[in-house]
Amino acid sequence: MAFLSAVCLAWAGGVPASAQDPDPGRVDWSLVETIVSRIETPRIPDRDYPVVDFGGVADGARDTRPAILAAIARASADGGGRVVLSPGVWLSRGPIHLASHIELHLEPGSHLLFSPDAADYLPVVETRWEGTRVLSYSPLIYAHDVEDVAITGPGTIDGNAQSKFHPWHPLADPDMQRLRRMGFSGVPLEERVFAEGTHLRPPLIQLLRARRVLLDGYTAVNSPFWVNHLVYCQDVTVRNLRVESHFPNNDGVDVDSSRYVLVEDSTFRTGDDAVVVKSGRDLDGRTVAKPSEYVVVRGNDMGGEDGIALGSEMSGGIRYVFFTDNVLRSGSSAIRFKANLDRGGTVEHIGVRRFEVGSFNRLFWFQLDYPGELGGNFPSTYRDLEFEDFRVGDVGTLFEAHAPAQAPLVDVVLRNVAVASAETTVILENVEGLVFDDVTVAGEPVTLTTEPDAGAGAATAQSQP
Repeated sequence: MAFLSAVCLAWAGGVPASAQDPDPGRVDWSLVETIVSRIETPRIPDRDYPVVDFGGVADGARDTRPAILAAIARASADGGGRVVLSPGVWLSRGPIHLASHIELHLEPGSHLLFSPDAADYLPVVETRWEGTRVLSYSPLIYAHDVEDVAITGPGTIDGNAQSKFHPWHPLADPDMQRLRRMGFSGVPLEERVFAEGTHLRPPLIQLLRARRVLLDGYTAVNSPFWVNHLVYCQDVTVRNLRVESHFPNNDGVDVDSSRYVLVEDSTFRTGDDAVVVKSGRDLDGRTVAKPSEYVVVRGNDMGGEDGIALGSEMSGGIRYVFFTDNVLRSGSSAIRFKANLDRGGTVEHIGVRRFEVGSFNRLFWFQLDYPGELGGNFPSTYRDLEFEDFRVGDVGTLFEAHAPAQAPLVDVVLRNVAVASAETTVILENVEGLVFDDVTVAGEPVTLTTEPDAGAGAATAQSQP
């Protein structure tokens, strides 16, 4: 409990001085280096615990999970250290649960392969599934209420292409809806048990209430669900990852109610968003009330269904998030921000700059009317967002935004955005204070003209490409 108290106290403070009174007219990019400089790295003793010393054999056939867990237990008892997987295929028939002061290190040529049987990932653990707290199948690599943890090395973490979890995607809707109703109505967590007979897929990696985290260097493939999920974490560095995972909902990194997070120099080829920032769903997210804040995403190469995203689970709020110097390859939406009337929450002080973008159906998509199932009336607020210095290939729609009338999208600036071609320039519904500053299509300026008499956010955009 002492650690939890420390985390809660840290969450309440630590606001960079320059973020306390932001200029609403301009994103403060000086915060990027301030945030990065304040992120603490794990404190793990410099000693190794090779899994082979605990009886593990990396032949891809024998279950090495007992040996891995024994190495973790010994290292933990000694005060921490590095649990090492040497080259070979390490089969784990069930989840690996990390402890404080533990680094799981995958040497070159090591391949951590998880068993395909869903029953191996019971009993249930506390997790957060699409923004709602639940007791369900364990993530394949999991830790909760820990400090100083790391997963490192150039090896591969493999959720298994033959996993029984993969076919659950079309079966999950009844359980998903039941869980969402529980979160919306405030059912206690201990009553939200989704075990055998249910179909909520677990993430490949999830760290819950962790402080000082390093994820560095590994390749992740064949995830059952979200790939790298950070929940209620603080002081996180994610770097040099390669995610090659194309099953449904395979987000590369989900920053979920976490603060002081750096995601850099990684490559994402995913079945869903490359990097997405979230903070909980509906009443459950508003009750937990932990925003995602002070997040920097830089120097990444992204390709997947969507590039970067905020939401749609953002009920706890998102603020001071900076995306800079990234590459987006191709897909459905390059920039996709989501919310609906079930959510509530505020998203503000978001900066996105210096992007190289390939071909997408939509370049900027504010889907603030994202489908809602529960008939809530909790408008979300998106405001003070700035996008600048974009070089873009061919897009279907340059900028599309739909927001509810009671909570329009406000104060969005596009500056120095050059698009090779666009079939449609602007589609707007309930948008106020949208500014185009040096936005061009095929070298010709796009002029945004707001028509106040035509309804909130009605506008036309003209260009002569």
